[in-house]
Amino acid sequence: MMKRLIYLFLIPLLGMSACGSDNGVTPPEPDAEISITTAPASLTFPFDGGTLSLEVTANAEWGVSSDQAWCVSSPSGGLSGSSTLRVTAAKNSGSEPRTATLTFRSGAYRHTVSVTQTTDPAINEITTPEGYALVWHDEFDAPRASGGRPALPSTDDWWYETGASGWGNNELENYVPGFQGNDTCAVVTNGTLKIIAKKVGNEVLSIRMNTTRNWMYGYFEARLKLPSGRGTWPAFWMMPANFTAWPDDGEIDIMEEVGYRPNYVSSSVHTKTYNHAIGTGKTGEQYVEGAEGSFHVYALEWTPDYIRGMADGREHFRYLNDKAGDLGTWPFNAAFYLKLNLAWGGNWGGQQGVDETKLPATYEVDYVRVFQKSNP
Repeated sequence: MMKRLIYLFLIPLLGMSACGSDNGVTPPEPDAEISITTAPASLTFPFDGGTLSLEVTANAEWGVSSDQAWCVSSPSGGLSGSSTLRVTAAKNSGSEPRTATLTFRSGAYRHTVSVTQTTDPAINEITTPEGYALVWHDEFDAPRASGGRPALPSTDDWWYETGASGWGNNELENYVPGFQGNDTCAVVTNGTLKIIAKKVGNEVLSIRMNTTRNWMYGYFEARLKLPSGRGTWPAFWMMPANFTAWPDDGEIDIMEEVGYRPNYVSSSVHTKTYNHAIGTGKTGEQYVEGAEGSFHVYALEWTPDYIRGMADGREHFRYLNDKAGDLGTWPFNAAFYLKLNLAWGGNWGGQQGVDETKLPATYEVDYVRVFQKSNP
């Protein structure tokens, strides 16, 4: 009996001991007592994004999440006490300011922080096609990179294709990314992007760069200054984001020009039924006085009904959707991304040979812009 009484007496003591916490720190009572605060109480980012810090003070373990993909935080949570949260915002290429909410959670407790981001002031100077809204753009106004080297295009917006594989056209250049030593074939200075084809040793280096984003339908526009000389082949074009085979998945060429036919610019589409490889290509062109050596605006409008190409607002190409439901003639109901490159030689660019005395050759891009309708 005595042993049983001692056992019953010890049970409450054991229970009291188990409710205590390590190091003599008493945890907060259930959710109503939890507290999470941040300094500052909200964040504002410039249009070109970046990373800011939040100082988090909490009396319990916590997790955090964002309701917008353009705004992310690290780490994903923390412990009781003080810690630093890093919040990163991508570049806002749209025409409107935007807002995200960071939600801190601990049990049923919630604390929110508002994150806002401004727009590029240059947007106010952008002319928008009627019925469209600006959804993405790059004005190439980047600052100089560290170490006195010129800035490269933003990797938030662009990625490079590389190699000297001929790219299906027997091209002669080797496409490279970023810097080659202290030099580069893609430089952002004085508000424009320069894509430079140059002879280095026994090869010609150049750039082929693509947008990290893609779109289905829209109005796509760039202000371009074309290089000159036999062998140059600058292009502004589009390929499908979910590419499996050419030409089955389609290709859209907004602007192409070859140096042996100076100032003749063209727009084209390529499909399984209509492509240059079988002599059925669909292309339109026009002569643009001063295309080589001065800036002109090249644009393409892509809708569910047609694709049309323009230079300085003058249409020179139109391709209609036959509405037959045949991917062989209209594979253009999928998302495509934008491409900029300067090829050297190849089946078209080198059709009349190449003139290496024209190297280095520079393809200059003032801006690239994408507009879309809310209901295409």
